[in-house]
Amino acid sequence: MSKETPCVAVCMIDPKTRLCFGCGRTLPEIARWHAMESAERLSVMAQLAARMGDAGLQPIAGSPKRL
Repeated sequence: MSKETPCVAVCMIDPKTRLCFGCGRTLPEIARWHAMESAERLSVMAQLAARMGDAGLQPIAGSPKRL
């Protein structure tokens, strides 16, 4: 069973906000992504755009991938 991911294959962490420039997740979220329940993944994904905006970051374009 595949797990949807916000990953766009741009894995660079902003040192100030500690968010990934590509997807907006934190390193701990990225590390345990596949261990998360679907509801938790969907909850995190729902917050990513606002999180990036609040941090003043523009996502670096990439291509979303599915695992």
